[in-house]
Amino acid sequence: MSESSTVSSDRVAHQIEGSNYISRDLSWIKFNYRVLDQAMVEERSVFDRLKFLSITASNLDEFCTIRLGSLYNYIDYGKERFDYNGLREEPFRRLLMAEVKKFVDDQNNCFKQLKPLFHDNGFSIATYDELSLEDTQRVNEYFNKTIFPMLTPMVFDNYHTFPILMNNRLLFGVVTKNPTDTQNQFKVSFIQVPQNLPRFYELDKDDFIQFVPIDEIIRNNVQQLFRNVEIVSTNLFRINRNGDFTLEESEDIESNFLEDLKRKLKTRRTGRVVRLEVEENPDPWMMRLLKIQWDLDDHNIFYVSKDSMLDFTGVLQIIGHQEFKSKRAQPQTPIKPLNFPEQGTRDLFEVLKERDILLHHPYNSMEPVLELLEKAADDPYVLSIKVTIYRVSRDSRVTNALLRAAENGKHVSVLFEVKARFDEENNLREAQRLQKAGCFVIYGVSSLKTHTKLLLIVRKEEDDKVYRYVHLSSGNYNETTARFYVDIGLLTTKEIYANDVSEFFNVITGHSQPSTYRNLITSPRDMRIQLCNLVRREAEHAKNGITAGIVVKLNSFQDKELIDELYEASRAGVQIKLIVRGICCLRPGRLGVSENIQVISIVGEFLEHSRIYYFHNGGSPKVYIGSADAMVRSFDRRIESLFLLDDDFLRKQAINNLRYNLRDNVNAYVMQEDGTYKKRDRNGDEPFNIHKEFFQVTREVVMDASLF
Repeated sequence: MSESSTVSSDRVAHQIEGSNYISRDLSWIKFNYRVLDQAMVEERSVFDRLKFLSITASNLDEFCTIRLGSLYNYIDYGKERFDYNGLREEPFRRLLMAEVKKFVDDQNNCFKQLKPLFHDNGFSIATYDELSLEDTQRVNEYFNKTIFPMLTPMVFDNYHTFPILMNNRLLFGVVTKNPTDTQNQFKVSFIQVPQNLPRFYELDKDDFIQFVPIDEIIRNNVQQLFRNVEIVSTNLFRINRNGDFTLEESEDIESNFLEDLKRKLKTRRTGRVVRLEVEENPDPWMMRLLKIQWDLDDHNIFYVSKDSMLDFTGVLQIIGHQEFKSKRAQPQTPIKPLNFPEQGTRDLFEVLKERDILLHHPYNSMEPVLELLEKAADDPYVLSIKVTIYRVSRDSRVTNALLRAAENGKHVSVLFEVKARFDEENNLREAQRLQKAGCFVIYGVSSLKTHTKLLLIVRKEEDDKVYRYVHLSSGNYNETTARFYVDIGLLTTKEIYANDVSEFFNVITGHSQPSTYRNLITSPRDMRIQLCNLVRREAEHAKNGITAGIVVKLNSFQDKELIDELYEASRAGVQIKLIVRGICCLRPGRLGVSENIQVISIVGEFLEHSRIYYFHNGGSPKVYIGSADAMVRSFDRRIESLFLLDDDFLRKQAINNLRYNLRDNVNAYVMQEDGTYKKRDRNGDEPFNIHKEFFQVTREVVMDASLF
């Protein structure tokens, strides 16, 4: 490193250290390290360790596509941008790419550590050199019959334009020359590895399976695509393109808006390349060509050694193989919600008229929500169903129930958020199915994303009394992810919630402007200011000698205004405990700024997705649950809601939820003042793993819960 580079590096490090805020993007990389750390836990099976490695790869693809893509929107169009740590676009790009490269090196080292475990677990990822003559013939036959007809070499030369190569897909760059060409000119042809074929060809040998990578098969048969020319090199690579876009507000929701969305979805296929992964020692002529074509420099290029692999998401085929089902961690059976009636066969409509029910997934099944919706679809007394949908599973029971309700003549209103990242196409398809069935479908609200999770069922019962059944939640109406996402939701018929939710639906589907809500805090209306006010109240209590405390559980914490309020509260003496799974831009434990703030992150078997805000409030705690993280986008560019728990026992359940999170010493990482994380030290205590303990929780434990 040159002297000037060292000085520049020291200046960057000093600027980062001096900021009271942690970079959002650098914090995200630290989060992905915590996920990668799960792949290093030796007590897990090799299949579960590979699962976490594949998650880090999927996470990194999204990070490059969206966050790195967003940075390039500034760089490519000459727009000014300052990161949270004060760095301008170009210095930050160099720093960020260097951190991503370190992470990728650690991913590859993790894979190399796992490889020796494959054989004893009944499989291998095989090269051609490891195949018998008979197996080689079988694999080559698979190539000839299945793969070969699907391949289309796309040449780039003076007569052919540069082809559009697909995002996040394995690609070959084959450099060739014609032996009869006296000028000895090179040409490159690109081959896209078929995405609709399995990543591996499987050779089943009694109790052992050899997985032969499809790219290995193509590489060893590539000469069949280039007859009578000399193959100079065959180079496997992969690209991430900029996929960050912002939908503009459209006056014509039904046509212009949807067409705009469809057009912008296509840009993900042609957006600028932000990362190029390539096998080590690639052809230098081809690399020069790609650098020029895609405007890349060495910061964008990631070299992967041949004893590792490109795209670890491919191992999902191995992880999910039926042969290894008994070796993977099996899900525990969900327990009944604590305030559910003993007789599980009672009609859910009748149960909810008696009591509110707090659901904690996946420890409690999502079945009560699905049952309520499916009963409502067929129940002759149900008049209408309103729901907001952000993500649903494929072949969703939720959308099937809504379709059936519409067919049964009920009024069904669905706000279907078609801008849910990477689920846009599935959501468009499902929304159009509902619309064709007669549902009233709203495709999002102008430029805002509808991220709130609400369900309202209106039922006129035998006594001619109308009941409104409400579900409010932190999680999506997705029965698949509910089995491994930790979320929290409320089922209730209380009028105070029903009035708020009815009013909120009128706001997001019509043109109503409510004066106030009783139990809801919403954005983009007033969520930031209300949360800031709740923080200020705790600060006032601390200044007046009254016990004060704040505990917040989130996915991400980024909003500067709320961070600054917490800093002020910390200076006032408020004890603040944050449980932030992913990004955290707040810097804890800084002298004179945040000595009274602790931050932990829970990363383990389940994905922590619930949002809970606790304010001690002089001994009469206020506890809010809902869909919103403390992000600028959540407060300014999304329709979100938080709801106040007004039932004593349910509030105790939420408090115990936070208490257990703070006790965890198996999945917990403690954030340091410099933005790094350390695994929590048990200090001789017995292991306390919330991903197991919540399956054992009792009413007695909940009633004993307190935080301050």
